[in-house]
Amino acid sequence: MNTKAIVLLLAAVLCAPLPTHAMKVGDIAIPDALPLDGSGHELLLNGAGMRVKFFMDIYVGALYLPARTADPKTILADTGAASVLMKFVYKEVSRDKIVAGWNDGLASNLERTELDALAGRIAQFNALFTTVRRGDSIRIDYNPATGTEVRINEELRGTVAGNDFFRALLRIWLGEHPVSTALKSAMLGRQD
Repeated sequence: MNTKAIVLLLAAVLCAPLPTHAMKVGDIAIPDALPLDGSGHELLLNGAGMRVKFFMDIYVGALYLPARTADPKTILADTGAASVLMKFVYKEVSRDKIVAGWNDGLASNLERTELDALAGRIAQFNALFTTVRRGDSIRIDYNPATGTEVRINEELRGTVAGNDFFRALLRIWLGEHPVSTALKSAMLGRQD
């Protein structure tokens, strides 16, 4: 290679765009988009925030959608692809606490008849979880072709059928009685 070619190559490398993150929550960098495995869809970061419980940071929760919106009713009524990414910052959250969190969040936001109709799929979903530790991630994707896909540290743990199931899960964060009003606002991209 001649000197001119080396200089041009070096300039191209130095000027190449670096991977960007739309935001940081605490020390956690949140990607501005996520590919939805096997679907050809790329989802955009709608918003992200910290789940705090008893003054302790537990996880960063991020919501990804095909198009950004701050309207929870629109999100809950949709049938398209979506994803929730949870990045844990607390030292350890046991499987039992994770499952109890899902159950409490669903019970707070669904009618008894809705819970009863989803009971089998809730049990199937709960069986997919293990204890997580600081640095671990849980990703819950809704792929219209397959259903709700659960990944822990990028490993596919299983799939639960039905858009109705995924939208019920989203109510944990976006429903009338969210796990945290601050996290709900953050995931909706609101600055309130």
